[in-house]
Amino acid sequence: MSELAPGSDRARPPGTVRISSYLLYLTAAIAVVSMAVSFSTIGAVREVYSDAFADVEMGESVDTFVVGGIIVIGVLTLLVAIGLVVLSFLNLRGKNVARIITWVLGGVYLLCCGGLSLAGASGFGGASSTDGGPDPAEIERQLDAALPDWYGPVNVVLQVIPILAVLVALILLALPASNEWFKPKAATWEPPTPGYPVMPGSSYPTPQFPQQAGEPPLPPAPPVPGSEPPETPAPPVPGSEPPETPAPPR
Repeated sequence: MSELAPGSDRARPPGTVRISSYLLYLTAAIAVVSMAVSFSTIGAVREVYSDAFADVEMGESVDTFVVGGIIVIGVLTLLVAIGLVVLSFLNLRGKNVARIITWVLGGVYLLCCGGLSLAGASGFGGASSTDGGPDPAEIERQLDAALPDWYGPVNVVLQVIPILAVLVALILLALPASNEWFKPKAATWEPPTPGYPVMPGSSYPTPQFPQQAGEPPLPPAPPVPGSEPPETPAPPVPGSEPPETPAPPR
C-alpha cells in the first residue's frame, strides 16, 4: 500500500521519516538522562576541586567555575532535547522548514555538543593548569576515586549513542523517500457548494424546494416590516398584444 501525500485523510509519513523522528526522540531522552547523571556528580566534583585548590591563590573560585560549567552544559543539553522533540513532531507532519532546521541543529550537535559533553565528563581538568596548581593527573585520579564506578561506562554510552542516532537521523531525512514526503502539496480545486437565497432583512438563508408539476404556484413571501413593497407590474394597454406565455417544459 503506497504512502499518501501530506494533508490527505490517511496520510502517513514514510518509514525513513518515522525512523528518523524516533531516533531524534531517543536522542532527546538520552540527553535528559545525561543531564541528570552530570548533575548527580556535582557534589563529588566540587569537593575534589575544593580540596585540590585549597592552598592555591584564588583557588576557592575554581570549584565554582567547574560546577558552573557543568550546569551550563546541562541547560544547553536540555534545550537541545526540547528542540529535537519539536522538530521530530514537525517532520512527521511534512514541514520542510523543520527538516532544514533539523539538519542545522543536528550538525551543530555533532560538531559542538559532543565536545562539550566530553569536556564536562572530564571534570574540566584544564582548570588545574593554573600556575602553581596541582597536577592535572592527580585531579583526574581523585575524580575517578570520588565518582561512582558506574559513572565512566554509563557516561561513554550516553555520549556515543546520541551521536550515532543523530547522524543516522540526518541521513534518513536526506533520502529520496523523505524528499517526496516534504514536497509541498498542490492545491486542489473544489466546486462551490450551492446555498439558499437569503430573505431581505434576514441573515439566515431560506430553503427553496422545487415545485412539482401540476401544483399551483407558491404565493410570494410576505414583505419584511420596514422594507419597500415589491413593484406591481403595470396593467396591459388596451389594444396591445398580450405577452407571450412561455412554453411548458417537456
